[in-house]
Amino acid sequence: MTDEKDFYKEIIDNLSEGVYFVDRDRVITYWNKGAERITGYPASQTLGRACRDNLLNHVTANGVELCLTNCPLAAVMEDGHAREAEVFVHHADGHRLPIIVRASPIRDPNGNIIGAVESFSNNANVVDTRSKLRALRREVTTDSLTGVGNRKYLDGRLNAAIAEYQNSTDNAALLFIDVDHFKQVNDTYGHNTGDMLLRMVAKTLRLAVRATDTVGRWGGEEFIAILYGLREKAGLKAAAEKVRTLVECSRLNATEHGLSVTVSIGGTLLLPGDTPETLIWRADRLMYRSKLAGRNRVSIG
Repeated sequence: MTDEKDFYKEIIDNLSEGVYFVDRDRVITYWNKGAERITGYPASQTLGRACRDNLLNHVTANGVELCLTNCPLAAVMEDGHAREAEVFVHHADGHRLPIIVRASPIRDPNGNIIGAVESFSNNANVVDTRSKLRALRREVTTDSLTGVGNRKYLDGRLNAAIAEYQNSTDNAALLFIDVDHFKQVNDTYGHNTGDMLLRMVAKTLRLAVRATDTVGRWGGEEFIAILYGLREKAGLKAAAEKVRTLVECSRLNATEHGLSVTVSIGGTLLLPGDTPETLIWRADRLMYRSKLAGRNRVSIG
């Protein structure tokens, strides 16, 4: 029997995962080599100590201390149901390490719960992969120059706004925004200054609309803002005038006296039967009406 126990102990010790057992009092009775490697704590420092002593100090991403308030091991010994969670464990070197923990009850031959086992694995690679995926997603949908959404992102948001309108009549509106005389800025001050000016305009646009609205760069010196929940032209006109005024009042410290620009804007409400193409086409024509009227104008239709 002893040889059989040693056999299974050797198997568990050679697992890449960390594994430890606790009794009903949550006192650690077994600590494998994987647990030593992942946490930095040798078995000599953990055996005989209670997990409620907060040695590993499992916390959630929100900072909730599970060992003191919502211990998975205590929970599985209470109801017999296995649990899994993503937490951050305290490493012996002091830093926080992301791990995936799985807790299960240990039963005697009669089915009585006599303890629990927790296995855990290093979640750093998963967290790093998720971070890279989020960064890639941002890269795919973000304009690299201005930091606002790019054309692909805007296409997706336009389709979503139209679908929501068709399904729930949740209205939206579109502003087509073009920077006035931008070629002249590039020719006079250079492309670096032109790029800084576009970044200034983009940031102003983003801050000029509500946090729930969408702003993106359509291309060149053209931007689009999708404004949600607008049903009246008067409200759209007011929102567009706010955007126009704030851009006009912005100033780039790239020259001795500063550099500012204006924008021409066309705005239109989402209508039944609209597609992204018809919505853009209508707003674009209204923007050109503002250009023909002298620029630094808003035209709503």
